[in-house]
Amino acid sequence: MKNRISYVFILLALLFAFGGILTYSRHTFAEEIIKAESKSLILMDANSKTILYNKDELKELPIASMCKIMTLLICFEEIDENRLSLDETITISENASGMGGSQIFLEEGGEYSVEQLLKGIVVASANDACVALAERTFGSESLFVDKMNSKAKDLSMNNTVFINCTGLPKVGQYSCAKDVAIMFSELIKHHLYFKYSTIWLDEIKHPNDRVASISNTNKLIRFYQGCDGGKTGYTSEAGHCLTACAKRDGLRLISVVIGAPNSKTRFAESSSLLNYGFANYCSKTIVSHDKPLEFSVDVIGGKQSKISLIAEKDISLFCKKNEKLNLQLDFELDKQLKAPIVKGQIIGVLSIYKDGVLVDEVNVLSCDNVDCKSYYENLNDCIKNWALA
Repeated sequence: MKNRISYVFILLALLFAFGGILTYSRHTFAEEIIKAESKSLILMDANSKTILYNKDELKELPIASMCKIMTLLICFEEIDENRLSLDETITISENASGMGGSQIFLEEGGEYSVEQLLKGIVVASANDACVALAERTFGSESLFVDKMNSKAKDLSMNNTVFINCTGLPKVGQYSCAKDVAIMFSELIKHHLYFKYSTIWLDEIKHPNDRVASISNTNKLIRFYQGCDGGKTGYTSEAGHCLTACAKRDGLRLISVVIGAPNSKTRFAESSSLLNYGFANYCSKTIVSHDKPLEFSVDVIGGKQSKISLIAEKDISLFCKKNEKLNLQLDFELDKQLKAPIVKGQIIGVLSIYKDGVLVDEVNVLSCDNVDCKSYYENLNDCIKNWALA
């Protein structure tokens, strides 16, 4: 039978420490965002997928180069599955080198590393690099697009259809702000993405020692505190678009702006969305991997009778800054603990409930090694217990 330890506590999200921060109120935000000129907007917590603000978030619209978010997601998944490597060299086809729009001017027949091509997409929104990687990973752009649409279905992106991997204008290609936020939240789970998304200025080296300078199309990474990623987009049909993410004090937010009338507006409205999120919400650490849990458990047959425990990872909870949290933490042992025990061994599971609803679970590990008692130590314990009796 499994053993269970449970304790309940009320947690003020930031324990009064943030009482003076809520000056950026909903009223102030409303005054700014109600004037929004973009066709569609959304603000989402990246981890919980909680939507904090939306305007026509399901409206099906062209999203221009923000289609490349899915292109990148699939490429990073191919790397994770060891079907693609950063140092692999790709020979550029005539089709790829001939792509119009934003590009890094890849040379037909030239050889470029996968890393160069990824950097070209993330930093410079390069259409030629997109097609080159599509042809390498699935044989053709059309087959790659089939994979994009399949992945969209897997992510329940119900208002999205891809026709190409670049976002260049094409009849029948569309998405919506909510779907863009969903696919971007999946992309940023790949930490390798941030290696390129934070680059402001860099170079692409071409064959014959030709060097091309590139600059990040997402200006917020330089001018907005905490912004470390995003994807711009523009066509005359789609207008000015921007997906951006920023992180402060453990809280990561995603904003999506579709159909802004100009570039200045997309950056301003995205900043306004993010400002509202950081002013009114937080990510509260409930369980820390760096700190032992507040309880210990008994060990049978060990040189120590109790063992300290630690969570396998941090558990944080998204909430309003002034919200009281009614939390219950339940710890359940996998089985009765008997020595020997190895440091880092999984001991059980800690479940976190908010208002009686399960919100997360984490494995609980042993903080120490526990050796078995020797024969003489067990004998000595028996003698002591007999004497006490």
